Amino acid sequence: MNELSLGPIGSASLLLALAFSVWSLIAAWVGAVRRDAGLLTSSRLAGVATFLAMSVAVAVMEIALLTDDFSVSYVAQTSRAANPVWVKMVTLWAALEGSLILWGWLLSGYWALLSLRAPNSPLRPWALAVMASVQTFFVLVPAVIAPPFEVMNPVPADGPGPNPLLQNHWMMAVHPFLMYLGFVGLTVPFAYAMAALITRRPGSEWMLQTRRWTLIGWGFLTAAIVTGGWWSYEVLGWGGYWAWDPVENVSFIPWLTATAFIHSVQVQQRRHMLKAWNLFLIILTFAMTLLGTFLTRSGVVSSVHAFGDGPVGPAFLAFFVIVMVISLGLMAWRWDQVRDRADLDHPVSREGSFLAGNVLFLAIAFAVLLGTLFPLIVEAFTGDKVTVGAPFFDAATLPLWMGVLGLMGIGPLLPWRRARWQTLRSNLAWMTGVGVAFAAVAAAFGMRGPYPLLTTGLIGWNLASFALLMTAAVVPRVRVGTRSVVQVIGDYAFENRRRFGSMIVHLGVVVMAAGILGSSGYRVDEQVRLEMGETQVFRDLEFTALDTFVEQTEYRIGAGATVRVERDGEVLGTLRPKINSFFGQSMDVPTPDVLYLPLYDVYLNVGAGVREGQDFVILRVVRSPLISWIWVGGVVMALGTAYALTPSRRRTRETSPAPEGSQTA
Repeated sequence: MNELSLGPIGSASLLLALAFSVWSLIAAWVGAVRRDAGLLTSSRLAGVATFLAMSVAVAVMEIALLTDDFSVSYVAQTSRAANPVWVKMVTLWAALEGSLILWGWLLSGYWALLSLRAPNSPLRPWALAVMASVQTFFVLVPAVIAPPFEVMNPVPADGPGPNPLLQNHWMMAVHPFLMYLGFVGLTVPFAYAMAALITRRPGSEWMLQTRRWTLIGWGFLTAAIVTGGWWSYEVLGWGGYWAWDPVENVSFIPWLTATAFIHSVQVQQRRHMLKAWNLFLIILTFAMTLLGTFLTRSGVVSSVHAFGDGPVGPAFLAFFVIVMVISLGLMAWRWDQVRDRADLDHPVSREGSFLAGNVLFLAIAFAVLLGTLFPLIVEAFTGDKVTVGAPFFDAATLPLWMGVLGLMGIGPLLPWRRARWQTLRSNLAWMTGVGVAFAAVAAAFGMRGPYPLLTTGLIGWNLASFALLMTAAVVPRVRVGTRSVVQVIGDYAFENRRRFGSMIVHLGVVVMAAGILGSSGYRVDEQVRLEMGETQVFRDLEFTALDTFVEQTEYRIGAGATVRVERDGEVLGTLRPKINSFFGQSMDVPTPDVLYLPLYDVYLNVGAGVREGQDFVILRVVRSPLISWIWVGGVVMALGTAYALTPSRRRTRETSPAPEGSQTA
């Protein structure tokens, strides 16, 4: 036991952060109303001070976890002395109170960075005031409602350790952190949207000032969802990456609305349309992050990902309601400024495709939200427990996803305002021809079913679109200059980073679609019994059980089997699936082992208990075609987002919006 408890130091840091945050909140709002530069500067400095105080709180908690200071309540409830260092470090976000510290710290970091980097504009004071309001709530919760630094008396000698699922894979160090960065990052565009409404400036200015912040938040959220799927695949023993779990769903909904927002802001920038729609989308996106936080931290949903019940549920629900009432009320109050005065010239246009895509994304978000909340609504009114499973979500969203893939291919080829029929007909002919060819080849190789064939055709459709986009960009430049094709492509990618980055992101979506198609439509999942030393054929593979093992460390016991995987006499690898039992925890955790191959994965999971010296093993064998392509597609999307965020030579021209009511080509 440490002689000096770190609890009081951590509590003092949180209370100091709360004091700085409250002052920043007051100074920001009063300074913005009075246009007092001194108060506004004081607010910004208080924002930086809040970040420093929250950093101290995070550092103190990490020190308490690493030094096994069980006098701190959070450490006593979630850590264990024998755990490895990396598990102790990530235990910070393994339970409710610690995750709220992390959330508040990251939000204060965004706020401090915005305070220091945001260009001076009429929007900045009000945006910082809104950020300060949100920040104050997220500091208030861990400082007062769910304090993690309470001092234990008596001090326990050890703790139970974190949830076994969270100490069973290194991805736990990555996925939650990315999720918080994504959720928190989307606060910045929301704050600027509110500032635009307050100052009666709902034009393109607020979107231009937050374009990078929006892409950063969206990019982190995308990476979080992909890594979360990977974590589920390798940890939960599902053999899959997505189960329409309520917690998965509530992270997916804001991603859908944010994706719609990223596309529709381009319509407002180019055509001065959809002002109210874009404001609604970013309000909805931010509100969905709060609703998701309420659902995962209130105990109202049952999930392996949820934090269980806790004291913060009512606070988050109240904050969600307040945000919705104030935001939508302010939007209604400013309706005369936000309503559109420009009309859609023609539905077959770039803006028409973006609008249709928005409708599809919102329809998917509504279906997912409905399926997630329906059991809660039924239970609240009837007391009956019902579940909504994958069949509902698949039936409701698959047709909509087909529409999204179709628009993703044709949309970038359409010009603004109105498409010329001759060009459109030529592009459609190429894309349809390639799509039909892809589907025909797939059918020739045995693919059946409308959705698999349609998805394959849409993959070809999108690849043809990509080729047409590159051809239209490169060929004219080659014809009028002396540069080679490679030089022209390089210059085009460098000069049009935002557009080229979006093309890379769309390419990543196509790769991911192929992965989802293969892994969901053609997965083979069987249970087999292997005698020791026996070789058993499974499809085109041979499995040989070599031995069983029991391995023990200071914090867990793992029991499993060693299995050699061969194909046509060639050894592809040796897998060691097992079941881990963590000391201090009652739940045993199946720990699959996966052999990653270019065209399919081999996934082995122990199907029953294993004893050392046992002469057989029961295995669950999953063969998932193309599932690795999902992770590859996620990496491609992340690279495209990062590339779009880098400065472009055309940035200055792009950030100078055309006057309201002017016509663009």
